[in-house]
Amino acid sequence: MLTDTLGTFALLLGELLALFLVVSTAVALINRRFGPEKMRDWMSSGKVPGSIKGLLLGAVTPFCSCSTLPMLVGMLNAGVAFQTAMTYLIASPLLNPIIVGGIGIIFGWTTAIVYTLFTLAVSLIIPWVWRGLGLKKALKRVRVQGETTPEPWKGMRGEMPGALRQAWTDLRPLLVPMLIGVAIGAAIYEFVPEDQLTAFAGANIWWAVPLAAVIGIPLYIRLETMLPVGLALQSAGVALGPIFALMIGGAGASPPEVSMLTAIFKPRLLVAFVVTILTVAIAGGYILTITA
Repeated sequence: MLTDTLGTFALLLGELLALFLVVSTAVALINRRFGPEKMRDWMSSGKVPGSIKGLLLGAVTPFCSCSTLPMLVGMLNAGVAFQTAMTYLIASPLLNPIIVGGIGIIFGWTTAIVYTLFTLAVSLIIPWVWRGLGLKKALKRVRVQGETTPEPWKGMRGEMPGALRQAWTDLRPLLVPMLIGVAIGAAIYEFVPEDQLTAFAGANIWWAVPLAAVIGIPLYIRLETMLPVGLALQSAGVALGPIFALMIGGAGASPPEVSMLTAIFKPRLLVAFVVTILTVAIAGGYILTITA
């Protein structure tokens, strides 16, 4: 049994690593081709609504919650609309091809589709609600360092080595967390009694979802790191709802991110952000419980 478990997680780790490298290479090529200034200008003009552009940019950038903030500050300084920037802030850590692909591989593609549709709706609706509540006024003035002049585009063949190096640079900080996630998942799968887990977070315990969401927020969990842990929890009998509430809460509003947001958000907007992520985690957990 131990050999089978190790083989399963080795295969899972390989799939996640390959998925990250492919997507990160593509993102690096896009950034080199267009540059952040052109991307922000694109988000501020044209016929496509800014919120949709913010959603698309968030969906193709495999960032953790903290990594979204430099781009967010740049958007705000460049004059990107409040609703567009907030859509990006919510979508980026929760919705990208790596996460959706990982969820599909681990939990099934029906679950991945439900998660994607739910996250899409949340990313578009919540900033609209914030704007309606006047929370745009709760933004602080921010300043960023000037950007360096980008080098000329060298073509796909010329840019590919640099894009691959960038993908590896982006991956290296995640290697240890991913390995830890796989190790924790293997330990849970092998050594934690199934009856203890199901007693805590079984499908018929209504309070397991909000409890998991509250526990998740103090944790700094990248969804990529949590996926193998989630698989082990599910295999041990834990319902999908609490698993995803834990994941969304931890990935959407980690303590480092909240701390960094104090430089951008006034208290009213900061509280609204944390409450929103908690609500989204709970709602998402219940929705996945119903649809699973």
